[in-house]
Amino acid sequence: MTLTEKDQKLIENKGISEEQVMRQIETFKRGIPFVNLQAAATIGNGIMQCNEKEKTEFITHFEKRKNELDLLKFVPASGAATRMFKALFEFILDYDPEKETVNAYVNRTKSELIRTFFIGIEKFPFYEQVMEGLKEEHQDFDSLPDHYQKFYFVKMMLDQDHFNFGDYPKGLLPFHKYKDHVATAFEEHLYEAALYDASNDKAKLHFTISEDHSNRFDDEFDQIESRVENSTGVSFDISFSYQKESTDTIAVTPNDEPFRLDNGEILFRPGGHGALIENLNEQDADVIFIKNIDNVVVKKYKQEVADYKRMLAGILLSLREKVFQYAAQLEEELVTAETINEIRKFLEERLNVYVKPEFYKFKEEYQVEFLKDKLHAPIRICGMVKNEGEPGGGPFWIKDEDGNISLQIIESAQIDTQNKFQNDILKASSHFNPVDIVCSVKDHNGKKFDLLEYIDEKQAFITNKTKEGREVKALEKPGLWNGGMAHWNTVFVEVPLITFNPVKTVVDLLKRTHQVKDE
Repeated sequence: MTLTEKDQKLIENKGISEEQVMRQIETFKRGIPFVNLQAAATIGNGIMQCNEKEKTEFITHFEKRKNELDLLKFVPASGAATRMFKALFEFILDYDPEKETVNAYVNRTKSELIRTFFIGIEKFPFYEQVMEGLKEEHQDFDSLPDHYQKFYFVKMMLDQDHFNFGDYPKGLLPFHKYKDHVATAFEEHLYEAALYDASNDKAKLHFTISEDHSNRFDDEFDQIESRVENSTGVSFDISFSYQKESTDTIAVTPNDEPFRLDNGEILFRPGGHGALIENLNEQDADVIFIKNIDNVVVKKYKQEVADYKRMLAGILLSLREKVFQYAAQLEEELVTAETINEIRKFLEERLNVYVKPEFYKFKEEYQVEFLKDKLHAPIRICGMVKNEGEPGGGPFWIKDEDGNISLQIIESAQIDTQNKFQNDILKASSHFNPVDIVCSVKDHNGKKFDLLEYIDEKQAFITNKTKEGREVKALEKPGLWNGGMAHWNTVFVEVPLITFNPVKTVVDLLKRTHQVKDE
């Protein structure tokens, strides 16, 4: 591939090296192999289950320690709300109120989402706001036929000259309607953080956002800060970062040649949420909670959700204390065979580390080095929810090319479903990943790990897109909690469905965990 001077300048401005670009093109040509599933992680085989007594003990352990710790909540929040309203955008384009009723449209298109939207329309947190706008613009609105009212309602919601909800960052959309105000997902994260992310009455949160929306988030925090702080008794330290241009990846044609736009410029695309490992790598805290922007609940359910976050944090601290103890022992003491066996057993039974049979043939000094290496890694405790048909990756045991077996969060796109053995393992999966993670990113000396050293680059994704009416192949970096954390020490813990309340489409806002009137 020959790069023009203009290409080289573009690459340089993004902070990407030519070598990286060449490696990415080679990845397209070579393809990305499917993962090699060994088994689904299940209760007792990779997924830990806590009874009420254990849950209480872990929460107590966290509560005793939290004021000595620097806590942080990390929230990926760069996504726009466009996908939430996909069916409504299609409705606006395809529906003509002069030619058919809304019921006729629903029957014609078989769009249950549109039917549900209009059945529950008055329950949406933005209903009154949109209605006020409609009555200002249409003086005769109340006398219009019902199907015209519905059409104008959706049009006002989405039009760029009106509410333009599809262009909002998801975190700043109206999510929940309380008696005295409407709360965004951003605000709900603050209330929730006060219940588990506060150390000495101060909660730190970091949001990864689109640079285009930075002023909007600043304005929102200015408006809600005093209300949330007065309500919770907690002060908030909020920071933001953007997905780095240096994590963009080159796009190619179906023939694996660099895709050029109509103006001749090479197309680069954002590297997916896996690129956020760099943003996470820049955070400095003892315990980091990770949760997606759209996974929030109304106040009634917050304490129950927070208790499970505190439980996961307690599990993290109890395991980390042993890791730190053993790491110090291996450095400072004359290690005995008994100590080696104790640490090996801890790694296998508590941290799910696979120890190859040949370990026992190593000389003692090599056994110690192996144990040191395995203890010297970031730790993540991941909540896992019973699979009830919700989308999302799942917990599996996989084997890599070197024969190492590990626990991973795997997406269905990474699995060869045409292979009966692999597909049977997928079907046997009992839990899915709700992105409910608590992690530790420092070693026993308090030094931060370089998280970029713990990525499995082979777990990237190749996807098919279109641009300017042409086919394009895109490369996404290993997912933040997939290959982006592949070489972390990993513990999966069962948590209930109440902890998973994402808003993927607008009608998800009608579910009980997003409805204040159901309290």
